[in-house]
Amino acid sequence: MAFAITQTCCNDASCVAVCPVNCIHPTPDEPDFGSTEMLYIDPDSCIDCGACADACPVDAIFPVDALTGPFQAYAEINAEYYTGSDPAAVAQGTSPNFHAWNPPTFTRTIPSDFAPLDVAVVGTGPAGMYAVEDLLLHTNSRVTLIDRLGAPGGLVRYGVAPDHPSTKKIGEVFARFYSHPRLRLRLGVEVGRDVSAEELADRHDAVIYAVGASSARRLGIPGEDLPGSIAATTLVGWYNGHPDVPPDTIDLSAERAVVVGNGNVALDVARILTADPGTLRDTTISPQALAMLESSKVREVVLLGRRGPETAAYTSPELRALTQQGEVDLVVDGSDPRTAQAIDIDTAATPAGKAGLLRGLRRERIDWSAPPPDGRRRIVLRFHSAPVEILGDGQVRGVRVTGAEGAEEVTAGQVVRAIGYRGTPLPGLPFDQDTGTVPHSGGRVRDRQGTYVVGWIKRGPSGGIGANRTCARETVSTLLEDAIAGRLRTPGRRRRGLATLAAPLRGWRR
Repeated sequence: MAFAITQTCCNDASCVAVCPVNCIHPTPDEPDFGSTEMLYIDPDSCIDCGACADACPVDAIFPVDALTGPFQAYAEINAEYYTGSDPAAVAQGTSPNFHAWNPPTFTRTIPSDFAPLDVAVVGTGPAGMYAVEDLLLHTNSRVTLIDRLGAPGGLVRYGVAPDHPSTKKIGEVFARFYSHPRLRLRLGVEVGRDVSAEELADRHDAVIYAVGASSARRLGIPGEDLPGSIAATTLVGWYNGHPDVPPDTIDLSAERAVVVGNGNVALDVARILTADPGTLRDTTISPQALAMLESSKVREVVLLGRRGPETAAYTSPELRALTQQGEVDLVVDGSDPRTAQAIDIDTAATPAGKAGLLRGLRRERIDWSAPPPDGRRRIVLRFHSAPVEILGDGQVRGVRVTGAEGAEEVTAGQVVRAIGYRGTPLPGLPFDQDTGTVPHSGGRVRDRQGTYVVGWIKRGPSGGIGANRTCARETVSTLLEDAIAGRLRTPGRRRRGLATLAAPLRGWRR
């Protein structure tokens, strides 16, 4: 019997580090790491020790014989990754690598003649917390962890859908550092409002910004600013109880909503809007959002994707989970022959491909001028279609979209744009408007001595939670190189920190 990695894999790679026989790939030092949708266990090499399952921060790893229902497919998915692999690579992956338990070494600690560094980390999401973990576990640095909100967690708390509790569990891994003796947590402190970037730099040897990409990309079409046209970031913040999003921001009085985009966030939005509210009661969903969903009139959510199903932006595990929902119908808009062709070709060639996963779903030609049909709630996947105008006079009433037979009008009372995120400028730091990131070299902010970036504000909005671990390691390595080379402003000098700005752990609960 072997173990298998399932849908909620976060690519954190904690499992890779503990595997005694190197049977989990791709590893962080392999070229494919970060580009695959998940990690995979080689069933021929797995020795069934269970170390990976114990180490997984999101409970994504299970014995193959314990997989039930839709999760049974992941035994085959893991095995397929190794089908046709290069023999040398397979041999390397199956070579025993049993760990020798020697005394611990901290290879990333700066030389002993350096006084402990005082480092500020701005942002408590995954990127910031992986940097904190590296600094606390592998150096003797003291860390001041700062967040503008009254509760820590960032993307894990406010970005992960509430019906993905396993993914949210990684927040518990990060939370253990809040009480570390060399960390001070400062909440409700905003750079640019409570303290300037220059003041923060003056009080610390180095500052790492992990502020993410909090704004939404725009469509750039007429009607985008009508009431009822919102960004997915707003809706996600709404159902996660983000303090910046008032509960009455979302209007659920229309029967049809259109979500522009077909990435994982678009799937999250469609899934939450059509879910049975009873299935969400024991999750972390905002109580106000849950109350509104209980009286929601939304019966159909249309996912609008400009590309075909074979190249959709969502990951196969998330699509697979959506197709397994029993209480909501999943329908493919059949008006464009290219969609059917892609599904049929992919089904024959690679049945586990994104288009092949849609095999067996009902295909319909839909009258978009009519209301959704009576009966069960449903999600409609419409491919090869893009919005050209949001229609309405004082309120969204529909959206004009492209199609195989020319432009069509889709009647809808809510339009959600889920076409990606972008970073926003931070006072006192340089900013590249084209990429929505802070210009840097290996995480080192250009022309800002002792200032660093990590996560989406560093590399753009790409990669899931686990991708930030490798990203943080690069940034922390750059910081330590600068410390050793004497490139920080005043290496090793102690400062009074931010004690006067905010009290630790004030105003939040786990």
